[in-house]
Amino acid sequence: MTTATTPPAVSDDGSRHRSAAGIPLLSAVGGQNLSLIGALAAVLTVFGLLNDNYLSLTNMQVIAEAATITGLLAVVQTVVIICGGLDISVGSQAGVASVVSAMAFTSSGSHAFAGVAAAVAVGLLVGVLNGAVIVYGRVNPTIATLAGLAAYKGLAQLLSDGRAQGYVLNDAVFVFLGRGRIAGLPVMVWILVAVALAVHVLLTCTDIGRNVYAIGGNDTAARLAGININKYLVAVYALIGAVAAVAGILLTARTGSGQPTSGSEGLELKAITAAALGGCALKGGKGTVGGTLLAVALLGALENGLTGQGINSFWQNVAQGALLVVAVVIQQRRTKERAVGLPA
Repeated sequence: MTTATTPPAVSDDGSRHRSAAGIPLLSAVGGQNLSLIGALAAVLTVFGLLNDNYLSLTNMQVIAEAATITGLLAVVQTVVIICGGLDISVGSQAGVASVVSAMAFTSSGSHAFAGVAAAVAVGLLVGVLNGAVIVYGRVNPTIATLAGLAAYKGLAQLLSDGRAQGYVLNDAVFVFLGRGRIAGLPVMVWILVAVALAVHVLLTCTDIGRNVYAIGGNDTAARLAGININKYLVAVYALIGAVAAVAGILLTARTGSGQPTSGSEGLELKAITAAALGGCALKGGKGTVGGTLLAVALLGALENGLTGQGINSFWQNVAQGALLVVAVVIQQRRTKERAVGLPA
């Protein structure tokens, strides 16, 4: 019997991992996501022709910075989807963390560390709570986190009385996080790169990552292999809470105050859409961080281009919903799963 620390190495498409001699780019992004590269190139080309400033370095940095918070949530959404779960409450978690970071900053006498530490602690707490409800309450992840979406949004509004809280733009740390640059790139982008790289390494180079794929691919086989599924699920949701807290801190740094809903509402849809477009199978066991980041870039480039053309933001929401449906339809076709209500 395979031990818990050495389960079969399963890749995002259910096959064994490529050797080191394989193609690193295809391994990280996933061959099925090469179409995303083509779609991204098409979006950049079309809007570049429509707007002379679209492809400028300044605008590319604007797109990257605007997509950072969505990217952080999409990366950890990828992990939970691979594990066979889902978290619809990530936007509300970021909102709670944003409010807590600003309020802790203000009440501590303008100590940035206090605001950051309080937000991360709250993020871990709500993440563990989500995991505990799912594992020990035996609640479906969609229902549990849908309840969390409403509950955490309400909590953020209660803590803040429904208003933006605090003012952090007189603090050097928050200003650096929200507006600073390193080697010409926004600090927020570097944070996304660091988190994405860490999660990619975790998933592809460690026994923990192989176990996560195994749980999502076949939880019964994973249990028989000795993997403690309950422990992994709670840990994965705790990871989501921690990274959602980082997203909330960046939201505070970017806007200058704690935001209970503004800036965080709707992030869950963007994160799930990016993960699905990036190749994550919503039933688990399949997905890559590289594919998700490509989808985040595509969504960011599309949103910026539509905004630049004066397209109503309501249509952007329609486009996001349509993209999510298209991504799921493509997955169903690839797996050749029988359509609901139709004969086999």
